Amino acid sequence: MEPSKGLPPIKKVSLGAPFGWLAQGWRDLWSAPGPCLAYGLALAAFSFWLCRTIYLTNAAFWALSLTMGFVFVAPMVAMGLYEAGRRIELGERPSLGGMVFVRTAVRQDTCYLGLALLMIYLFWGRIAQIVYGLSTFQSHPTIGSFITFALHTREGHTMLVVGSVIGAATAFLTFTMVVVSAPMLLDSRSDVFTATVTSFRAVAANTKALTLWALLIAILTMISMATGFAGLVVIFPWLGLASWRAYRALVTQTP
Repeated sequence: MEPSKGLPPIKKVSLGAPFGWLAQGWRDLWSAPGPCLAYGLALAAFSFWLCRTIYLTNAAFWALSLTMGFVFVAPMVAMGLYEAGRRIELGERPSLGGMVFVRTAVRQDTCYLGLALLMIYLFWGRIAQIVYGLSTFQSHPTIGSFITFALHTREGHTMLVVGSVIGAATAFLTFTMVVVSAPMLLDSRSDVFTATVTSFRAVAANTKALTLWALLIAILTMISMATGFAGLVVIFPWLGLASWRAYRALVTQTP
């Protein structure tokens, strides 16, 4: 695709390209397993602790909301893995310290992107509350009562369908905004506007391939959650490294 004024050119990729990114990310993961798996372990432990705490306080709705909201914060949490992918690509060995404290990501533009994702997440949370409130006139304070309502009543089924449709649309919008922009912000020459517009252009130019990529990310993320977040130990760093490969395949690097 021809570059827009002041924006980097976008490459066209094949429909099967996401599987290649996963293969590259898998190889990158096992070329530096120590820091990458430690990164995933820290995230898995925190996610398990947070959901267990909410579960013990019987905040059933918030347990579901925070779990599904993972997709909105994951791109920023994965900054350390993008840095690891960048270093591996350069033939260097990433360190856990360098992944936790990514110097090139500590700047104003990264904060702007994080703030935008936070606003989208809060918006989605409000919509989820409205859908829940319109679906029932009863309160479900415990996990058990909420699951019974969601899975065994007509109103609960309606809530799940409507919530899933709205959530999927919001998640894809978020994906479109960050699939390129988050790793691109590791380059200090890129500002948040350029990175975000480039991300939208990449999706517009490769809609089918990146829709498949979003679907693969969603499936692997759901597998992680289904294992009580234990799967995040491997799957999250794998996806983070593969996402760096996706960015490199989609955006032409300018000198």
